[in-house]
Amino acid sequence: MSEQRTDTPTNEIAVFVAVAQSGSFTRAAEELGSSKSNVGKAVQRLEARLGTRLFQRTTRAVRLTEDGETYLAAAQLALDGLREAEQQLASRRAEPAGRVRIDLPSGFGRMLLPSFRELRRQYPKVTFDIALTDRMSDPVGEGWDVVVRIGALPDDSELTVRKLCDLRLGLYASPEYLQEHGKPTTVAELSAHDAVVFRGPAGRLRPWSLREGDSIREYAPSPVLVLADGQAIVEAAVSGFGVTQILDRVAAPYVAAGKLVHVIPEADVDGPPVHAIISLGQKMAAKTRAVVNHLAETLQKTGLPAL
Repeated sequence: MSEQRTDTPTNEIAVFVAVAQSGSFTRAAEELGSSKSNVGKAVQRLEARLGTRLFQRTTRAVRLTEDGETYLAAAQLALDGLREAEQQLASRRAEPAGRVRIDLPSGFGRMLLPSFRELRRQYPKVTFDIALTDRMSDPVGEGWDVVVRIGALPDDSELTVRKLCDLRLGLYASPEYLQEHGKPTTVAELSAHDAVVFRGPAGRLRPWSLREGDSIREYAPSPVLVLADGQAIVEAAVSGFGVTQILDRVAAPYVAAGKLVHVIPEADVDGPPVHAIISLGQKMAAKTRAVVNHLAETLQKTGLPAL
């Protein structure tokens, strides 16, 4: 049997409690899987640290001093608290429980929010703290459990990255807009249509990547509306401002609800992948793993729920 350590403050307290409860250094050593000498030294170190004697020792018996009785009551409470905390942590590892802080892209976040109801039904002990932002958040520095991002990722060996899904970029417009302006059927016809365009963080208008035959080219539409928020782009298209290019997974629930129409589908191109960034790596808690698995399963569905 390997000998249990007695040279840390917490273990010294555990040794003291064992001696006090058994009334013997020898029996305490047997219970702890240690030696009588180590048990005696642990108690001596604790007494030196506290500046008082905890036991009256005779050749026949070991009895608590008045200070020892006072310390025993506090030590038992402290050890009971630590054991309870250990049990709670162990149960959390086995069953998802606790708050999960999640940072999502704005458009994706609004699309995914309804799905978290099902996750709550599955894991009622899990709660969520969710932010919807399009900037690249710092998982470690800002304390996020999960950061979901589209496209380029930070080069950081301390982060664990899991791919959630692949995306495609397509053109969409509202039924009301198409009824009023007609439905474009070719890329060439887009020049006659109103466009809603995204402005990136650097201030540059983001061109549309479009497929024409076997080639892909960048198309710079003349916008009637420029927005720097991904969800606002979707809402503007739904409200009838014009044609815009958005991600298929973001558009899917609006198409299902009849709020957007997919136009010129042959012009669709492959978009960037979606990744979950987790700062704790192999120490990922059960609650975090449950959220990441849920995100992957939801985003990999071919049909998302209508809004």
